[in-house]
Amino acid sequence: MAISIRKKEGESSSSLIYRFVKKVQQGGVLRESRKRRFSSRRPNDTSVKKSRMYKMKRTADIERSRKLGAF
Repeated sequence: MAISIRKKEGESSSSLIYRFVKKVQQGGVLRESRKRRFSSRRPNDTSVKKSRMYKMKRTADIERSRKLGAF
């Protein structure tokens, strides 16, 4: 994903920088680098199972409360 920009004849430095920034944004270079920098590890099976069980219990509690008229 290398981006190369060459200065055109008679082009100012600010115009060159503007073109470079535009190319970087259109190419998705920053998005890809942030995605790689802040990537997270896959959770292990035990933690996934615990979170599913918690969610099921919480859903059942809410449903029970609704039936009793608390919500």
